[in-house]
Amino acid sequence: MRKLLLLIVAGLAVGALFGHLMMSVPGYWLIRVGDTSVQTSFWFGLVLLLGAFIVVHFALRLLAGIIRPVGRFRTWNARARNRRASKRTVRGLVALTEGRFKRAERTLAGAAEDSSTPMVNHLSAALAAHYQGHHERAQEHLNQAQLTTDGADTAVGLMQAQLMIDRQQPEEALAILTRLDQKLPNHPQVLKMLKQVYLSISDWEGLRHLVPRLVAKKLITQQEREQLEFKAYRELIVFEAGNPANIERVRGLWADMPDYLRGNTELIVLYVEALLQAGEEALAERLLSQSLDSHWDARLVKRFGLLGVDAARQRTRAEKWLQERPNDPELLLACARLSLRTGQWEKALEYFEASQRQRPSGEVCAELARLYASLGEHNKSQLYYRQSVEMMAQSLPSLPQPSDERDSDGPGKAGRKRR
Repeated sequence: MRKLLLLIVAGLAVGALFGHLMMSVPGYWLIRVGDTSVQTSFWFGLVLLLGAFIVVHFALRLLAGIIRPVGRFRTWNARARNRRASKRTVRGLVALTEGRFKRAERTLAGAAEDSSTPMVNHLSAALAAHYQGHHERAQEHLNQAQLTTDGADTAVGLMQAQLMIDRQQPEEALAILTRLDQKLPNHPQVLKMLKQVYLSISDWEGLRHLVPRLVAKKLITQQEREQLEFKAYRELIVFEAGNPANIERVRGLWADMPDYLRGNTELIVLYVEALLQAGEEALAERLLSQSLDSHWDARLVKRFGLLGVDAARQRTRAEKWLQERPNDPELLLACARLSLRTGQWEKALEYFEASQRQRPSGEVCAELARLYASLGEHNKSQLYYRQSVEMMAQSLPSLPQPSDERDSDGPGKAGRKRR
């Protein structure tokens, strides 16, 4: 009751105030349009404006109430289509995983327009088309993926490159990956795919430069790094060593080679052979000597004994090593051959026979047979020759041989009679 009285009093006060204003502040509105004019008092015009405002306000609210259901329906319809597209996308991806590629392509492509991730739909549809052998359709899906999503160049490019690799078209894949690598240096997936392509096309130079980048991004293990670098440098040296004119290129490869690879025996031997073909005997001898000083290897010792540089100096060096390794059969063989080069026949015989005692070898027997024949001791020469043949025969595969019975029949007519 008290609130009602207060409202009545406030209303009377406001009414009195407006009445006083209307009496004390006269004025009028004059509206003229062409030859027509309308005139009214200021306060009546103000009431009309207020009434017009209230009418327009309620009219707009009524119109909004009519339009809102239409917008809500459109939003609901879009969400419903998106939910259906999501379900179809899942079904398409499941079909792709199960190998039902035709169904997967149809489902994924059909749901792409209403999907919230159309790029995923088109890329997956491209993969499904590729597995069916429809390469043109796969490219169409890739083009659609690029058009429907901004910034899809990298994903589309990677997919294109992978499809080219699967189609045994590594050169085309390399062109795509090279472009992506220029745009996105050190992208992990691009680097891994470049490694795959370089190996498939035997691009050892590209692989050689790629390995450090793979290591920096931790995309390969230390063991894989060593395998890749060894293979790359080995193949490059073998290729370049085929032409003695490329010796500077081989020198450059050796200089660029990681330190741990310079201790690899196979690479040392390959480099030595390249130096020898180019006439760099002195450098080859120095390299072998330094390598043997740092790590001992029978293959390097054997190659050292076959060098034709300065036999006397080599023999002195070899005999110095022999003081530390008196029972090394390969070193004894090298000393024997170097003794032959210096004309010390008796010393050579001693080294050959010592090597044969440490490790019987058909190769050493052949050397002894040749030396004894040259010295005129043919009986010993024949003895070692027979031993050489017998030892070498032991390494031959076991295969059927003709029987001693010449008149017997057997598989392959082994016992054919002689006429």
